[in-house]
Amino acid sequence: MKKVFYLNTCDTCRKILAQFDLTDWELREIKKAPITEEELEEMHKKTNSYEALFSKKSTQIKLRGLDVKALTEKDFKELLLDHYTFLKRPVFITDKEAFVGNDKKNVEKLQKFFGVI
Repeated sequence: MKKVFYLNTCDTCRKILAQFDLTDWELREIKKAPITEEELEEMHKKTNSYEALFSKKSTQIKLRGLDVKALTEKDFKELLLDHYTFLKRPVFITDKEAFVGNDKKNVEKLQKFFGVI
């Protein structure tokens, strides 16, 4: 399995994806094709946490008046399934691991995985 979940309107996602040869990867634009519960479960198996998949920068947090510190794993799961902006992105899923988000350490791990560095 080789899937990438990203947002086409996100400059950071586009910049990260452009670094790699993704010809044999399934690309999923999450606004057009939101993640399914099965896909979220697969991500959870590799990260052991819904919170690790949750973007604390989502504009929906403020709009909904959410207190992120008070959320449970069940809440994170429901929110991730409810709105695409709650997913930290991009998410690269392989048979063995998941690369979640755009922080520097994660991008470096991706670059090593793809043999770019």
